[in-house]
Amino acid sequence: MQYRMDGVDSEWLDASPAGHAVYSTLPPGTHTFHMRACDRSGVWDPVGVVYSITQQPYFYQTRWFPAANIAFGLLLIAELHQWRMRQIVARMHMRLDERVAERTRIARDLHDTLLQCFNALLLRLQTVSNVLPARPDEAKRRIEHAIEQASSAITEGRDTLHELRLAGSAATDLDRAISNFARELLSDAATDPVPEVHVQVEGTPRPLNPIVRDEVYRVATEAIRNAIRHAHAYRIEVEIRYDDHQLRLRIGDDGVGIDQTILGSEHKEGHWGLRGMRERAKLVGGTLEVWSEVNSGTEIELSIPAASAYQEAPASFWSIVSRMWRT
Repeated sequence: MQYRMDGVDSEWLDASPAGHAVYSTLPPGTHTFHMRACDRSGVWDPVGVVYSITQQPYFYQTRWFPAANIAFGLLLIAELHQWRMRQIVARMHMRLDERVAERTRIARDLHDTLLQCFNALLLRLQTVSNVLPARPDEAKRRIEHAIEQASSAITEGRDTLHELRLAGSAATDLDRAISNFARELLSDAATDPVPEVHVQVEGTPRPLNPIVRDEVYRVATEAIRNAIRHAHAYRIEVEIRYDDHQLRLRIGDDGVGIDQTILGSEHKEGHWGLRGMRERAKLVGGTLEVWSEVNSGTEIELSIPAASAYQEAPASFWSIVSRMWRT
């Protein structure tokens, strides 16, 4: 017995002893299959048997498959473009938020330091004006106190300018920025011996959220300034710990400590350091704990969850595709 498939076979083929005809790569479509046999004399049937066979195409052989591939490719390109645009917009919003946060910080610093000092100074000068005709000696003492307060206001303003000038270095290494601030602050210290400030990093440093980085830096500088000028500390330990679950900043000193009444009210008249530090911690989703006793030093610990503190790693191609597939 012999067989032949139109459009596939160019000549008649001999069937297997079992009479099977096998095609492994039959193209999709309708085909005409011919079979013929011969008699004992070896004469082949001139007509034979004809069958119509239809081979259904696989999904990748259909006409819509290339079109679907093109559509998927265009959709992927469009989604990647949208993702890139969202990334650019998010970066612009982040920069805008940084500027707004910086302006808010400057306004808060001006209100909590310079404006408070100048307001108290005006009250002292008003009191001097009232007592000057009748009590000149008391007026002189009050003027001397006002001069001291004005000097303090100038110092606060200079510190604010120092922070604005040094904050840019926090964009690289937080520990280096804190060390630079402490070095400049100690260069103006009038105490002898000069206090020691040690900055230590534990864990593997990670890129920080810019807003978090700036607020952590300013909490640290405020704590160091208070320890040197108000607590009269001689040794200050700064520890920055990068954990998988949180970013932790710990600052301890051996100064005179903080009175419990001041610690409970979070500020002393004319000084708003503790309240400002708590506001900064709350702004970045962290918590600030303060432990202190008179003549026993002070320890401040700032903890910020990793989700808020650290910048996300750049997304890989497959993670982007997976995210788009889920959406």
